[in-house]
Amino acid sequence: QVTSFQGVAVRSLCTSSPHEHPEHGRLVYKGNLAKAVLGVKFFSYSTSIFNLFMMPYIILKTGIGFESLFVQAAFYGLIGFFTFVTPVTLHVLTKGYVIRLYYKDEMDTYTAITYNAILAEKATVFHQKDVKIPDITKMFTTFYAKTKSMLVNPTLFPNPQDYNHLMGYDKSFYFNLEEEKEADERK
Repeated sequence: QVTSFQGVAVRSLCTSSPHEHPEHGRLVYKGNLAKAVLGVKFFSYSTSIFNLFMMPYIILKTGIGFESLFVQAAFYGLIGFFTFVTPVTLHVLTKGYVIRLYYKDEMDTYTAITYNAILAEKATVFHQKDVKIPDITKMFTTFYAKTKSMLVNPTLFPNPQDYNHLMGYDKSFYFNLEEEKEADERK
């Protein structure tokens, strides 16, 4: 036997209160790659430091210091590339990745938390009016906050309206036909 519920259907939506930060406001976004970005940058920095400390030992033990100039240049160039260029490139590619984004309703300001070059969290505060969307889609940029490029994943916003407000999609669009006609007549 199947018992049926004859009452009114009850819909329960569990909404926990959003995380509030006393200084930055309400948490509207949390990046899911924050730990991966931190881990990759830390690994790259640690291997670079290891290379710097091991280089004198490797040079003395292998005798590369006594080989031809071409071999020395190739060896130092390869080690230098992995020691210096890789961490710099990783930092340039990931410096705009937003790990958390906070919003203050009363001031209409956002605070984006990113990692700086020494793996510390850096807060960038900007107004919604400072957000510029690039004309051409860029690989590591979703929007510009003033002049700083920021990367967020739109699907990770728990409330899509927060993303719409951030990008300015909630503003009304005015199209003036008279201005359009005047522009066509000038051509």
